[in-house]
Amino acid sequence: MSTAYQTILLFGPPGVGKGTQGQILARIPGFFHCSTGDIFRNLDIESEIGQIFYRYSSRGELVPDDVTVRIWSQNVYAATILGLFKPKQDLLVLDGLPRNPNQAKLLYKYIKVLRVINLVCRDKEALFERMKKRAMKSNRVDDAREDVIRRRFEVYENETRPVLECYDESLITEVDAMGSPATVLANILAVVAPIQDTHFDRPL
Repeated sequence: MSTAYQTILLFGPPGVGKGTQGQILARIPGFFHCSTGDIFRNLDIESEIGQIFYRYSSRGELVPDDVTVRIWSQNVYAATILGLFKPKQDLLVLDGLPRNPNQAKLLYKYIKVLRVINLVCRDKEALFERMKKRAMKSNRVDDAREDVIRRRFEVYENETRPVLECYDESLITEVDAMGSPATVLANILAVVAPIQDTHFDRPL
């Protein structure tokens, strides 16, 4: 790939609203939302890459970082071929990747991170309750269990949070995640709208 995708990273712990904000941004011209969770859920198990993914997931094993990034890159490339993502016009809004510092390093050749939106919540118990309600609404009973939720937070703190150290502090902006979706969106747009203006003034 000759040119890295201009990227906004949506970052933060489980339940903080990354997917919700990404989906809202995707409705605004000039933003293309990419959720790795959606990519994995929609993989064609009959395809070559789907078979590789299934080989690990069926054994309950984590998919290796290089395979994860490969699946992601192929999906994004396919979106460009289909005209869903136009890198010369759209900012890539990435949600769910990277999940650890090694993935961040593997992504260096694919993306140029213009801003990291770090969605924060000082009240973890409020996040737990939000995740329980979301799980029940989505009929994901296991995800509503408190031990499962707390384990996900442990994984985030130990493996994912260190990703922030891979980017210059000047690129990271904290946004309070516990306001209304509209308020959170307004605060995100205050950060990314000027970046979009620059992106269109100086296209790839």
